[in-house]
Amino acid sequence: MRAKQIAVVGSINADLTVTVERHPTPGETLLGKGGHITAGGKGGNQALAAAKLGTHVSMVGAVGRDAYAAPATELLRANGVDMSAVAETDEVTGLAVITVSRDGENTIIVVPGANSLVDDTYVASHADVIEGAAVVLLQGEIPASGFEKAVELAEGRVIVNLAPVVEVDHQALLQADPLMANEHEAGLILAQFGIEADESQPEAMAQSLREVGFKTVVLTLGGAGAIVAEGEELTAIPAVHVKAVDTVGAGDAFSGALCHRIIEGDSLVEAARFANRVGAYAVTKPGAQPSYPSSSDPLPEL
Repeated sequence: MRAKQIAVVGSINADLTVTVERHPTPGETLLGKGGHITAGGKGGNQALAAAKLGTHVSMVGAVGRDAYAAPATELLRANGVDMSAVAETDEVTGLAVITVSRDGENTIIVVPGANSLVDDTYVASHADVIEGAAVVLLQGEIPASGFEKAVELAEGRVIVNLAPVVEVDHQALLQADPLMANEHEAGLILAQFGIEADESQPEAMAQSLREVGFKTVVLTLGGAGAIVAEGEELTAIPAVHVKAVDTVGAGDAFSGALCHRIIEGDSLVEAARFANRVGAYAVTKPGAQPSYPSSSDPLPEL
């Protein structure tokens, strides 16, 4: 049997977070608070979420040799993520500038930096890590060629959260099992296949994604829960009602937790129910990676 291991091929960022009463309109200047640097990047976030729950995780990615590299990787190293396939480069470490409003909603601008070096050549140089993993987890914050090479090398299960939604080879993308996306991302992915979607109809979008060739689909709906599509079955995962403090990184907490439970043998529906609770836990605390639960933390109930 393949080892119970997740290989995350993806981004590592430093997050610069500012809180505001409300988001500014174009041309407007507002005063904010914060300005702290914490660890982020969708790849790093998802790797940490799975590792804190007890799964062995290897990270394939890149950072700079700048001041942002240490805070970007601190929690990954502290929680046992294997960083031997993370390069230190002359490029700047990826940076996300995050603005969080009083109601917990966020806007994010990402500067790829060293993440842009995680292309097909770099990914191929770590083929052993990818080939040896039971699950290969991918996002959309590295070059498309790196994404496609990771899919080509994967001998285990490929799980994709194509966020942000970028153009990748359709046949590579269709290897996702499951494809994870929120309503907006699902609409953009369907558009790549020439299908118009109504974001107010998530059940129809989930079924459309199945019809274009995805084996399984998980749509995350924020405060409304999630939908799992397998075959002709659509299963609604109920929302977990909590008071949101900060939604940054909650989707990544969901993704990492789902992969953790898949590794442990759960069905996709069971894994999504658990992941929904982990995502709900994450929104009750500020920040992305600092908000993720460990295996001993009590999770909110459905």
